[in-house]
Amino acid sequence: MAGREGGHERMDETTPERAEDATDGTTGAGTTGAGAGSGAGAGPASGSRDDSGSSSSSSSGSGSGSGGGSAAEALARRFDADRGHLRAVAYRMLGSLSEAEDAVQETWFKLSRTDVSGVANLTGWLTTVIGRVCLDTLRSRGSRREDPLDTYVPDPIVHIPGVGDPEHAAELTESVGLALLVVLETLSPAERLAFVLHDMFAVSFDEIARIVDRTPAATRQLASRARRRVQDADPGPGPDARRQREIADAFLAASQGGDFEGLLAVLDPDAVLRADGGPLLAGASKLVRGAEAIVRQALMYASFRNAALPLVVNGAPAVLGVVDGKPASLLAFTIAGDRIVRMHVLADPERLAALDIPEEALARAVYPD
Repeated sequence: MAGREGGHERMDETTPERAEDATDGTTGAGTTGAGAGSGAGAGPASGSRDDSGSSSSSSSGSGSGSGGGSAAEALARRFDADRGHLRAVAYRMLGSLSEAEDAVQETWFKLSRTDVSGVANLTGWLTTVIGRVCLDTLRSRGSRREDPLDTYVPDPIVHIPGVGDPEHAAELTESVGLALLVVLETLSPAERLAFVLHDMFAVSFDEIARIVDRTPAATRQLASRARRRVQDADPGPGPDARRQREIADAFLAASQGGDFEGLLAVLDPDAVLRADGGPLLAGASKLVRGAEAIVRQALMYASFRNAALPLVVNGAPAVLGVVDGKPASLLAFTIAGDRIVRMHVLADPERLAALDIPEEALARAVYPD
C-alpha cells in the first residue's frame, strides 16, 4: 500500500489542534471553492504538479520562497508536492473522490491559515490534519446518510488502457480495492481513522490518539478491531493482471452466451454481487450472495447486449456498459485464486457521468460477438 512509511515523527511546535484554532474552528470537507491564487484560503489548483519533483525536502514553513517567489507561493508548491499523498489518505478514509478532493482543499485552507514555520515534518503534520478533516466528514455523513450500506459501491478509480500517462497507471497498482473500501464503510469513524492512518500510512498511535481524543492504548484497540474486520473479509491474493482479465472475460462471454456451467466455473461458491443504482435507479440496487444466485441474475440480463469498454478499476479488471454513447453501468471484479469472489456494479447515472470518461474512449466500446 502506498504510504509515507516512517515519515510521521512527533509534531511539537504546531499541532493539528492548534491548526483548528487558527482556522476559527472550521471543520468538515466543503471548501473546494476556496479560490485560486496564493492568499490565505486560496488553494493551489487541483491536480497541478510540482515540476521540480521536490517533496519533503522542500521548505516546510511560511518563510521565504525559492526562486524569488512569495512565501505563499512557496507554501502552495510545498503543499502541491504532498497533494497526491493527501488525496490517497482521504480516498481511503472516505471512499468518495469528490469528498476526498474537498478534504484536500480543506487541509490546504488550514495550512494557509497556520504558522507552520516550526514544523519539522510537514508531510506528517498534513496527514494528521486531513485525518481530522475526514473524521469530521465521516461523523457528519453518519448522521445524514440515506443510501443503504449493503448495496453501496464506493467511487471507483478508473483507468482506460491506452489512455493516460504511465505515472497514473503506476499509481493504480497501489490502489485500494473496492472490496476493501466496502469493508471500511462498515467501521466506525474512529476505527476507520485508526486503521487507515496506522496500518496504511504508518502514523503513530500517539498522533492518532490526539485526533480521536483517546489514549494511545484505546486507539491501538480501535485499529485492532478494524484490522480483524478487514482480515475476516479478505478474499486472499489474486493472480496476475493478465490472468484476472482472462477470468473476467470468461465471465462476460459465458453471461452473453447463457452458459450456466461456464459462469459457475469462474465464480467462487460464496461470491457476492453488490449493485448500486443510486437514488435515481433505486430499484437496481441489490445484494446477491452465492454463485448460483449471481448466475441467475446474469442470465436474466443475457439478452441485453450493450456495447462494452474494458477498463481497470482500482487496479482490477472491469467493464463499462455503454448505451447511446453514454456510460450505463460499470462492473468491477475482485478475483482471488482463480475465481471471482466479489462483483461491484455501479449503475447510478449521476456517479457514472461524474467519471468523465472521454468521448473518444466511449466510442471504442464494442458489442460482444
